[in-house]
Amino acid sequence: MGCAGWTLTVWARAYCDAGYEAGGRFELNVLLPLAVAVEALLGLVAFAAGRGLAPRAPAPLRRALPVLFVVAATVLPAWWLFATRGTLDGYHGDSGLCPASNIPPPWPDWLPA
Repeated sequence: MGCAGWTLTVWARAYCDAGYEAGGRFELNVLLPLAVAVEALLGLVAFAAGRGLAPRAPAPLRRALPVLFVVAATVLPAWWLFATRGTLDGYHGDSGLCPASNIPPPWPDWLPA
């Protein structure tokens, strides 16, 4: 999921050409992969926490709780990464394909960014 969030972030910046110059690419190529690594660690911690919370619970709950924790611990940071680092609100984009919010038009309206 971290890789998906990083890919979305790079795609949004490249599509809108906002923050895609040398400094922005440094951030995308060096700093954001660190965020992906942190997200992977969050997933492992969430899995362990989910298993630890339901040791005597019924079998379906014992199987579902760790998965739900991992999904929440990975999807939410990936979404945050895209919303804060991928769509640089007010940053002047040169492509002319995006509005001032730098949210690419293909991004679904029902998902906030």
